[in-house]
Amino acid sequence: MMIQAAPTNTLRPLGDRVLVRPAAREEATKSGILLPNTTRERPQRGEVIAVGNGRTTDDGKRIEPDVQAGDTVLFAKYGGTEFAQEGEDLLILGEEDILAVIAG
Repeated sequence: MMIQAAPTNTLRPLGDRVLVRPAAREEATKSGILLPNTTRERPQRGEVIAVGNGRTTDDGKRIEPDVQAGDTVLFAKYGGTEFAQEGEDLLILGEEDILAVIAG
C-alpha cells in the first residue's frame, strides 16, 4: 500500500523510526531477462536519509539509534511503510526492521 505524503522539504522520523530511500527495483534478471512491473521484487537495501532520536525505555532513558544518515542498510523484506514524497518513493522503518549496515 502506497501512502501519499504531504509535500515538505524535511521529514524527521520520530522515536526509533528510520527514513530510507530504497535501492531501485531490478528491471532484469542477471541473465538479462526483462521483468514486468508485477514480478519485480521489492528491494531490501537502501540509503538512510534521516533517523529519529531513538527508543525510550520504560524507565525513561533514551537509547541512541545504531544507524545514521548516509548508511547503506539491509532491511526486512516486508517491513516498514512505503510512501511517495515529491515524486520519490521512500520507506519509514522501525529500527528493529533493519538487519544490517552494509560497509563500504
